[in-house]
Amino acid sequence: MKKKQAAGDDRRKTQRYQIKAPLTISVGDREVAGFTRDLSNRGVFFYVSAGDAPVAGEELEFVVELPPEVTLSNSCLIRCQGRVARTELNMRDEAGVAAEILEYRILNEVRSQQRTTAA
Repeated sequence: MKKKQAAGDDRRKTQRYQIKAPLTISVGDREVAGFTRDLSNRGVFFYVSAGDAPVAGEELEFVVELPPEVTLSNSCLIRCQGRVARTELNMRDEAGVAAEILEYRILNEVRSQQRTTAA
């Protein structure tokens, strides 16, 4: 996990960490898979398919799986409520989405060993 360097004119009040972690967003009745680029306790930047990207101002819910390197323990799931700040399209048919985190809570620990032995 790398700490993202802040620019001199960066208005962020909290540190962001470069974390590539899976997430699932829910917007209305849609669920879309994606992955994070960076994350803090107040915001997230993630990538989804361009056709599935939420628009600025839209409220959303997402669940992100934080790896042990971040939690310093087991992986865990975090459920967040947020609002989209902006969406950026790129050349690979992906959209980058910046969202403000309005609230969050820890759902549970993910124990991958239990998942594989239960199958």
